[in-house]
Amino acid sequence: MTIAYVGLGSNLGRRARNLSAARRRLREKGARVRRQSSVVETEPWGVTDQPRFLNQVIEIDWRGTAEALLLAAKEVERAGGRRPTRRWGPRVIDVDILLFDRRRIRTATLTIPHPRIREREFVLSGLAELGAKASY
Repeated sequence: MTIAYVGLGSNLGRRARNLSAARRRLREKGARVRRQSSVVETEPWGVTDQPRFLNQVIEIDWRGTAEALLLAAKEVERAGGRRPTRRWGPRVIDVDILLFDRRRIRTATLTIPHPRIREREFVLSGLAELGAKASY
């Protein structure tokens, strides 16, 4: 079993409900949600002409590889109604793997720790709230 930290975000539709649905869908994919940070409202990052986000970090137990978790995250996004848009554009749900155990992974499709982890205060505060112990 691997401990992973996942970031959730939503700025379209019923944002709090979207976060809740993403947690439920991750559980359906085999994740066990151990703990979750507070939900915070944040300004958009990257592209600023869009609605504010609700964001949260969750700590999960995961059986399987980081790549399998990435596939599960993408399926959760699709099931939640996410459609391709411009980079950093508005979205119903965003599911990002932030940390996967204490591993460093760099492939064509996955970089862990998340490459912009230090640029997002809500991620750092969520990780700190959960007591994440990893170098990022």
